[in-house]
Amino acid sequence: MVAAPALAGVLAAPLGGPVAAAVVAAYTAVAVWAVRRRTRQRQQADRRATVLDLLSSAAADLRAGLPAQTALAELAPLARPGSPAPSAAAVPASVQSLVARIWAAVALAEATGAPAAEVLERIEVDARGDDRAAAGAAAQVAGARATSWLLAVLPLAGLGLGYTIGADPLPVLLHTPVGAACAAGALLLQLGGLAWTGRIVRPPTVAGAR
Repeated sequence: MVAAPALAGVLAAPLGGPVAAAVVAAYTAVAVWAVRRRTRQRQQADRRATVLDLLSSAAADLRAGLPAQTALAELAPLARPGSPAPSAAAVPASVQSLVARIWAAVALAEATGAPAAEVLERIEVDARGDDRAAAGAAAQVAGARATSWLLAVLPLAGLGLGYTIGADPLPVLLHTPVGAACAAGALLLQLGGLAWTGRIVRPPTVAGAR
């Protein structure tokens, strides 16, 4: 993640000096972070959906009369007690807690003779309900999040407006102490605004356990 902002700053330095290099590097770092975060969230959601599909299939197999060992074969590598656990990077926290609930239910069913299929189905219904609630919350805050990103790029429109009225704002902004101070202040305010908006509109984490 450090390489891309550094490279962008190096490329911007000959064109606009150190101020341009710092601003471009900061914006590039934010963009890279946003892309990586979005990619990670998508991968986590896909992994959780896969576990829920396996859970549904296992419950159906148990109801069909298959032995538990056969029905749960595909779930067995997912952190079953006594089996090699995948790396933490491969299994996000929401999936780890969901898998922990599954194996706790299976262990309880094996110990008490309770119908494991019904318990697993209830876990699946509960988990999918959590997913729907999280998706609904994310949809509710999508507009506010988009507005925060729009506000973050408005200074570019301000520069364009300056040129349309005959001013030349970039030399002042990039090559004078006052301009550098304004650029630094604007950058801090923008990053702080994005961080604060992200904090207040963050959707609730999908719960794997209650």
